[in-house]
Amino acid sequence: MKKIKFILISLIMMVVISGCQTIKKKTDAIVEKENESLSKFIGKSSTDLQMNLGKPDEDFRNEKGNMVFVYNSKKYTIPCERRFEINSDSKVIGFVSNGCF
Repeated sequence: MKKIKFILISLIMMVVISGCQTIKKKTDAIVEKENESLSKFIGKSSTDLQMNLGKPDEDFRNEKGNMVFVYNSKKYTIPCERRFEINSDSKVIGFVSNGCF
C-alpha cells in the first residue's frame, strides 16, 4: 500500500514539475517575441512610434532629460505597460515592457 502511494505521489510531482517548465518555456518565447516587436522602434523617430502605437497614455521627462512615452493596456485583466525613452533628437533609444504577453 505504501509503495502504491509513493508511486502515485511521484507521478503527480513529475507531471506538476514538467508542466511548470512548459509554462516557463512558453512565457520566455512570448517575452522574446514582444522584445523583437518593440526593438524595431529603436532608432526610429517618436513620430513613427506614435503612428504605430498611437498617442501615449502618459509622457514625461526622466532624470536624464529624455522624454518617456508610456503605453498602458490590459490583456486577460493583466496590466501591460510599455515605456519608450526618446532622446533630444526625437529618436527612440530604449524601451521597457512589463506584464505584456
